[in-house]
Amino acid sequence: MPANHLNAFEMAQHQFDAIAAKLNIDSAVREVLRFPEREFRFQIPVRMDNGKIRVFFGFRVQHNDARGPSKGGIRFAANETLDTVRALAMWMTWKTAVADIPLGGGKGGVVVDPSQLSVGEKERLCRGWIDQVWHDIGPRVDVPAPDVGTTPQMMAWMMDEYSKLAGHYSPSAITGKPLGVGGSLGRTEATGFGVVDTIREAMKHLRIKPDKSTAAIQGFGNVAQYAAIAFKKTLGGKVLCVSCYDRNDQKSYTFSRRDGIDPEFLQTITDQYGTIDKEKAKDAGYTIEDADAWLTKDADVLIPAAIEGQINGDNASRISPQVKIVAEGANGPTTPEADAILQQRNIFNIPDFLCNAGGVICSYFEGVQNDMNYYWDHEAVLRRLDQKITKAFHGVLDVAVKRDMYMRDASYIIAIDRVVEAMELRGWI
Repeated sequence: MPANHLNAFEMAQHQFDAIAAKLNIDSAVREVLRFPEREFRFQIPVRMDNGKIRVFFGFRVQHNDARGPSKGGIRFAANETLDTVRALAMWMTWKTAVADIPLGGGKGGVVVDPSQLSVGEKERLCRGWIDQVWHDIGPRVDVPAPDVGTTPQMMAWMMDEYSKLAGHYSPSAITGKPLGVGGSLGRTEATGFGVVDTIREAMKHLRIKPDKSTAAIQGFGNVAQYAAIAFKKTLGGKVLCVSCYDRNDQKSYTFSRRDGIDPEFLQTITDQYGTIDKEKAKDAGYTIEDADAWLTKDADVLIPAAIEGQINGDNASRISPQVKIVAEGANGPTTPEADAILQQRNIFNIPDFLCNAGGVICSYFEGVQNDMNYYWDHEAVLRRLDQKITKAFHGVLDVAVKRDMYMRDASYIIAIDRVVEAMELRGWI
């Protein structure tokens, strides 16, 4: 099957297989790492507000825990599949390894459009998800967190349900919580800020002046919002556009403005699922374009920060000649076929599991603070985040430069080496 038409899990395996061959990893070890260690698929019966029972399907996948407890978010999405969760769990294994934090890779999900649920229905669904898997997760086993379609409040309900079932208060069982129940300062903006931290270091390497640079962003959920804010405020650059999926129209749009977008204004007219109010945007002077318009902008940096498979073999050739960096704020946004085009055009790629590692790094910090029962201030969290992700970036860049290879390949080499070493030291292989 052409790489461009692989599903998410096949794409993750395809990427892994290519690097495993370069590393000459033993075939038996490859087979272990090509698949998750454990998978859970379950039903979640929920009493809806109308009194009827509706059954939802949930997942939790634990890909590898050689380096520590599995770690990964929970997606609530209408198009969620087990293969998507498998892919995201595998990518989380590499993400925690390349960031060099003592965790493994996991991911969870529920097949649901959360925007169609009332607050009470969402709470009952969150608690029902925990009811099905609480024996198989926990601070030293597998630590869930928010992802697409889930929020800090939902994590608070999940943590509360886990604590009730475990019989003791367990804030470190779930991360991404609100501050009032053990959340960490800086967690909200961590992923987006981390994306821009890696862009800053890439610009140093490529000798690009940040305050003269422009970016085009796909998405306007949490990651894209804070990446846009940091690109403008921290780097002094201009964000030409963002895009978002409109749940009312069930299609995506690109929002642009000649003098650059104002991400903080757009936040005020965006709902919790990342949908921008089109009429209010028009009134503020924004042009509303087709979904893929962000991809063709004459920007220095492209930041795909929505979902997987968005830059592919069918559209990668449409990327502007001005683009110098693709910074992957989303998980798996670039297909292997598109990767080949980016390499051919010498576009510097910051791969997803390095670029967007800020979220899991800060989640790790949250768990550490929970265990200490001592909490750092906002500045300390962001400083530690910057230090950690900058060190990870330069570790990958050094390998890429010394071996004259693509940044994604260098990231995989570092991550897989660390996971295999842990498996060897523990006597698994």
